[in-house]
Amino acid sequence: MLTKRIIPCLDIKDGRTVKGVNFVDLRDAGDPVELGKQYARLGADELVFLDISATLERRKTMHDMVLNVAEHVNIPFTVGGGISSVEDVDDLLHCGADKVSINSSAVKRPELINELSQKFGSQCVVVAIDAKEIDGEWFVHLAGGTIPTEIKLFEWAQEVEQRGAGEILFTSMNHDGTKAGFANEALAQLSSLVNIPIIASGGAGNVQHFADTFKEGKADAALAASVFHFGEIDIIELKKELRNQDIEVRL
Repeated sequence: MLTKRIIPCLDIKDGRTVKGVNFVDLRDAGDPVELGKQYARLGADELVFLDISATLERRKTMHDMVLNVAEHVNIPFTVGGGISSVEDVDDLLHCGADKVSINSSAVKRPELINELSQKFGSQCVVVAIDAKEIDGEWFVHLAGGTIPTEIKLFEWAQEVEQRGAGEILFTSMNHDGTKAGFANEALAQLSSLVNIPIIASGGAGNVQHFADTFKEGKADAALAASVFHFGEIDIIELKKELRNQDIEVRL
């Protein structure tokens, strides 16, 4: 049985870690490099850094941050935000990132997934999908959840797998920041449709939510932000409880 992964997510804006509810109302959560070092010590399996307001003038800052994280953090980490070309990915991997996450750029030009997986290997390519359930159907949203599309979640997930993505990071916009649990029904459906790992995101509020998303949602990894940033859940204690529920994790 593959080990389930616990992944703190650090949303970066202007060089700081921030957290909001339903993608808005952001508040400061600390220095990303210091938080990354802390999570590595506390038992996180991987980290995700997302530059949620990526613009050209901040791209250098992101590179500096990635170099800094690579120097100080000894667990794998993924970087996303504003990535739209093979050159962008080449730069970030050279700075020390283990994987990259693409979202809006993949929807706008799906061939990018093929190009990245062919050049760097599918293990480097995470496709993030932000989706919202509207009248019983899940639709993909772009640009940090601000732009709705008519693209259906499950069809898009199958396409990104076919194009060479190595993982899918699925965030339920309905659940994001609510601490009411993950979108396990949608996650289970995703898991039944694709053969690549699914990272669950959006809705973590307590330890049982993680257990539920692994058991009911069939997720391969669970990602969360505020419950870790603000000390509401201890990663080691979380993993011990998951072990108690016969969920295989690395301790």
